[in-house]
Parts: sequence; C-alpha cells; structure tokens
Amino acid sequence: MIAVVLAGGGPDAVSAMRRDAPNKAFVKIGGQALVARTIAALRSSPYIRRIVAVAPPAMHANDALAGADECRPDGTRMIDSLAAGLAGAPVDELVLIAASDLPVLSRAAIEEFVDRARERDLDIAYSIVDSRVNHAQYPRGVRHTWATMFEGHFCGGGLVALKPRVLTSLRMVLDDLGAARKSPFRLASLFGWDLLPRFAFGSLRIADAEARASTILRAPVGAIPCSHADIAVNVDRPADIAIANGLLR
Repeated sequence: MIAVVLAGGGPDAVSAMRRDAPNKAFVKIGGQALVARTIAALRSSPYIRRIVAVAPPAMHANDALAGADECRPDGTRMIDSLAAGLAGAPVDELVLIAASDLPVLSRAAIEEFVDRARERDLDIAYSIVDSRVNHAQYPRGVRHTWATMFEGHFCGGGLVALKPRVLTSLRMVLDDLGAARKSPFRLASLFGWDLLPRFAFGSLRIADAEARASTILRAPVGAIPCSHADIAVNVDRPADIAIANGLLR
C-alpha cells in the first residue's frame, strides 16, 4: 500500500530546541531526525510499496527525507497536507497515514495495524493503545493523554488508514469541529447529546463511538486496538525528547 508521512507544519516547542528544524519532524532523536525514523520503519515492511512525504518545500532535499519515494509541499492546515499526500492515490484503496514523530515505531506495529484494518474493511481506521498494554511494555512511564471508555483507558496511535474517497466528508467534519471548538453546545450538536454524558462518566463503549463516527462521516469508521505500544510513542513536548532517547538506548 501507499504510505503518507505528514511532516508539515510550523515551529513548536520541540523544534525550538534546534535552530535548523522548521518543525519537530526534523528534530534529531538518537542522532537521526524523527521523520527519518518514521520513514525507515515504514520502509522495513513489505506491506509498503511507496512512501510520500509531505513537508515544507525548503526541506525536500534534506537527508531526513531521503528514504521517501516522493516529497510534496505541506499545506496551511493538516487537512490540506493530507490532501496533498493523497493526491493521485486510488480512491477505494486504503492508504496508510503516519505521523512524523514516531521514534520507536516498529514493523510489527505497522503490519498488525494494517492487517486488522483490512480485516474489518474500514474506510477509516484509527490506531489506539490500551493503558494496560502501554504500562506493561513501558513500565517506567511513557506519557499519554488517556480517554476513559467502558472497556478501559486508551490513547491514540500515530497511524491512521483511510480510503481517499472519504477526504471530502472528512474535510467538512474537521471544518465543523474547528468552527465549534470553543462552544460546548455546538460540539454537542455535532456528536450528539446522548454520547457526551456517557463519555464524561466513562461508560461510552468503543462500538458506540465507532457507530456515531461512521454516521457523521457516512463511511465505516473503526478504532484498532494495537498490542505494540510503540505505535503511540510520539514527541509532543520537549520533555518527550529525553524519554525517546531513553527508549532508544
């Protein structure tokens, strides 16, 4: 399948630690840029036949992107970068979308996620990790933001698989979310008042959340629980750099 690595965006607190990094994708962990590590993990799998990197044009000749088959300019918003990466891909075939800040992503995690997404014949598949899986594999602590569901506590992973035909509806939903982000009433109207109390009290089932997302996007949407916690290890804060370097050691 085709893999798209999203390495766009502007500077943040992580990239501020290196003068030559336009964004965190180009910050080095263990002597290698984050995006290069992500690309190398994808390249290790025979599941991936082509890698498209979406990044600032000024970085297209950078060694960090040498492992990609093609580089494309990033957009002002993430959805624009996603559209750039998906351009020309078969609309009915799953494309793997990877964040660029996955320092310890493994071939095993990639292939498990892809296999499970294909088994369920989803149009959008989102990787998640159970806190019990994370804590068993990283007992000394890898920080995440946990969502409490009926089945347990979960964080999001750095891989998504989607069919390009859903891009139009995905763009509309993201636009609506952006417009409603400061209004609880508008957010509730998007997701439904019936789900919000159940989520707030930790009684919302994953299957019910999937069903509502599928209704909103008019496409089959599913969360894929992963047994490889490395799929969710990313670098969002300066403190995460030390954690990632520790894991690599």
